[in-house]
Amino acid sequence: MAENETTAAKEAEAPQSIKDYLFANARQYGIYLALVVIVLLFQFLTGGTLLQPNNFVALFQQNAYVMILAVGMLIVIIGTHIDLSVGSVVAFIGGTGAYIMQSWHLNWFLTIIVMLIIGLIVGLWQGFWVAFVGVPAFVTTLGGMLIFRGLATHIAGQSIPVNPNSPFVAISSNFLPNILGFWGPFDGLSIVVGLIAIVVFALLQIRKRAHNLKEGLQADSTAWLAIKLVIGILVIGYATYLFASSGNSSAGGIPIILVVIGVVVAIYMFVLNRMVLGREIYAVGGNRKAAILSGINSKAVDMKIFLNMGLLAGIASVVDLSRFASASAQAGTGYELDAIAACFIGGAAVAGGVGKIPGALVGALIMGVLNMGLSIMGVSSDIVSIIKGLVVIVAVAYDLLSKRRKG
Repeated sequence: MAENETTAAKEAEAPQSIKDYLFANARQYGIYLALVVIVLLFQFLTGGTLLQPNNFVALFQQNAYVMILAVGMLIVIIGTHIDLSVGSVVAFIGGTGAYIMQSWHLNWFLTIIVMLIIGLIVGLWQGFWVAFVGVPAFVTTLGGMLIFRGLATHIAGQSIPVNPNSPFVAISSNFLPNILGFWGPFDGLSIVVGLIAIVVFALLQIRKRAHNLKEGLQADSTAWLAIKLVIGILVIGYATYLFASSGNSSAGGIPIILVVIGVVVAIYMFVLNRMVLGREIYAVGGNRKAAILSGINSKAVDMKIFLNMGLLAGIASVVDLSRFASASAQAGTGYELDAIAACFIGGAAVAGGVGKIPGALVGALIMGVLNMGLSIMGVSSDIVSIIKGLVVIVAVAYDLLSKRRKG
């Protein structure tokens, strides 16, 4: 008996082989492989145009709103809800922000604060109906989609322009100042940031493996750790090269919007992985009844989920208004579908309780690469919509089939 227990303990502590690790994490790594395949495919089909430095930077600038909304939508989906209103909320908050700057001549920084507060109020409104009245999120946000689209139309009308020379517009269009100068043809700051990212990535991977071994959890084998480090360093290094190459003109390097995305991702990864709120969201999404019996206030959790979604919708509206330098009643159309699609492509479970922020970001990048690649090829927008819809269906079907196979 004791011998069997000792053997089991050793097996739990032994690092997983590459084959076992890939099999256990097929869903997670399949998403990254899909992104690589799609990028390489469009790089070939576009004759190398897709990964030109300026297009690479534009990929993040044009899809920042999807990445930000996908973070919030992932939390909503993990909690077994859905939010159909975020596109309309982005239009409403953006219209309000543009109106405030144009009519009240409010400082751009104070306008951003007002827009974020409005986002929190919207989240509070929708969270109240879901958490305390018990109206299903699908119905609540469907009503919210109509309400906030109507408000956006009333406020913005045809269009409200924003001063193109305002620092507000620089959020989505400008780059970090090149304080380190050019190192040959490359932006020095981009190179330094890339090197720091490589070091941080390597340290986190090594630390994670050491922690798992110390706690008796399944850990990567030395060979698989080496493979992950090599692949990660190559990817970060190539991205650094593209960012640094984009800075060989008067403007380029690391876009400001990438910093905004990075801050949002870092904060919410910490919330989901390190804070009590994150554990409560996963617990409620995994089994609401069991979570309630364990003492978790599910109503408070639901309220916080929608408050977060409202705040992130406010951030996305700032990004969107900054990018287009004008607000309109049709702004944000389809944004909720892009965010939901990114989450499901990235591995979020339809039933809730499952999902990771890196997966949602990869899903958003897949959607962005599809948009950009097909646009470069001159494919019409209706065909693009058909392809994106098929990708979402295949991603969800794969998730369901994987669960059945495991069962």
